[in-house]
Amino acid sequence: MLHVCLSQIIFYEDKNFQGRSYDSSSDCSELSSHLSRCNSCRVESGCFMVYESPNYMGNQVFLKRGEYPDFQRLSSMTGMMGMCNMDTIRSCRFIPTHRGQFRMRIYERENFGGQMHEMMDDCDNMMERYRMSECQSCNVMDGHWLMYEQPNYRGRMMYMRPGEYRNMRDMGMSSSMRFNSFRRIVGMC
Repeated sequence: MLHVCLSQIIFYEDKNFQGRSYDSSSDCSELSSHLSRCNSCRVESGCFMVYESPNYMGNQVFLKRGEYPDFQRLSSMTGMMGMCNMDTIRSCRFIPTHRGQFRMRIYERENFGGQMHEMMDDCDNMMERYRMSECQSCNVMDGHWLMYEQPNYRGRMMYMRPGEYRNMRDMGMSSSMRFNSFRRIVGMC
């Protein structure tokens, strides 16, 4: 069940909410058509993923309601411990609030091969819980999820909405990135 709420994010060309601005309440695949650069933002309501490259590619960061005055310091503001070198934002995706069951199947190999586990709640350490060293494909059946590079929801992250993901590398993640923890996006709106 999808719950629709009003969402708004305001992007600014300069740090500390200065310069020209652009408001959005939905996905934007290319911010450069609205601003020459983006160095700060405010999330007035709702949740968004922001991306360092156009078309929802590259490093990404989850933002909920709050102020983000300097993207060069974004990793420390979001608890990513320096794992993200995002100095500007070039695209964003609105994350709708999901109320109801969460279900995702993770697979050891691409194209849904190898070991499979079905998840319905958060997992802080995939290796400890499932004895699975890699997750190369997944099927998100219900809800919206964040996948993290390190255990305990740390490091680089990737947003997963309902759908089939046959090869995580096709989503713009680097060949060295491995997922080790997963979290449901709940009650943020």
